[in-house]
Amino acid sequence: MMRRRHRAGARLATLLVSATMLSGCAEMNLFGHYAKRAVSEPPPASEGAASTYKVGKPYQIKGVWYYPQEDYDYDETGIASWYGPDFHNKLTANGEVFDQNAVSAAHKTLPMPSVVRVTNLENGRSLVVRVNDRGPFAHGRVIDMSRRAAQLLGFEGQGTARVRVQIMPEESRILAGKLAPSGGGNEPSVAAAPRGSVSAESLPPPGSTEPSRPVTVAANRVDPSAQRAAAAAEATERALASQEVTTTAVHSTGIFVQAGSFSRHDNALRLSARLSGVGKTNVEQVSIKGKTWYRVRFGPLSSVDEADRLLESVIAAGQQDAKVIVD
Repeated sequence: MMRRRHRAGARLATLLVSATMLSGCAEMNLFGHYAKRAVSEPPPASEGAASTYKVGKPYQIKGVWYYPQEDYDYDETGIASWYGPDFHNKLTANGEVFDQNAVSAAHKTLPMPSVVRVTNLENGRSLVVRVNDRGPFAHGRVIDMSRRAAQLLGFEGQGTARVRVQIMPEESRILAGKLAPSGGGNEPSVAAAPRGSVSAESLPPPGSTEPSRPVTVAANRVDPSAQRAAAAAEATERALASQEVTTTAVHSTGIFVQAGSFSRHDNALRLSARLSGVGKTNVEQVSIKGKTWYRVRFGPLSSVDEADRLLESVIAAGQQDAKVIVD
């Protein structure tokens, strides 16, 4: 009898531990489609998905730290990938339902949602995209596009593309203002139609010979800034929904692994020497917005696969900020 009670107690303890572990899995929803979800299906259509504005705290994936932040000067090149069927109808990192047939994207650090322009540097196709998820967490990727976005940009078949990702600051601020919790909800406030005043007739007391008098009641004035914000938010949503592809001129590009960038030349030389066992680096001097930088790079490289292998070696050597650049 005592043994049976002991076994029953052990099973109960095991169930309690399992429940605790499952509740911990819910915290991983921060990373959207790259995490194991505690909830594998989206909420019923009648409930809807609660889209929220989210920046997020620093997090670590595969030994690399990422630091989400508002960056309205963001402009980077790199390798894009795409995701689709395995994540269709599952929740994104900011609580939306991922639709592989809509235009959207995942980014490691930009706020959700943000609006970015993604340009395929191999064919010149350019598309305005809404960022609403976290990823990609393959080290050598700068952005992960929905399947539809990859189709429009012309790289669904090959799987990756050399791209430029530029934040659209005004459009991103508009979405932030629309969805930020401090804004009082998920919809922009819409001002009432303009009216100067409302006139009504005041009736005299019963039996009085005094004529009725008009009474003027002042109406609330329209806030022009609220109207402009509402119109701008609507225009931004229309632009995102249009899935319009534009074409721009592009030039031949090379693929590089950038191990680091420094304002001091001696720091760049030290990193170059430390990575000599990985391969031959180049220390390049560049001027960006009037400031001189010294970049430590490998390349140009022959393929994305070669860049991926080299990047993993550089990260393993302790340079976690290394990334793939297209230039």
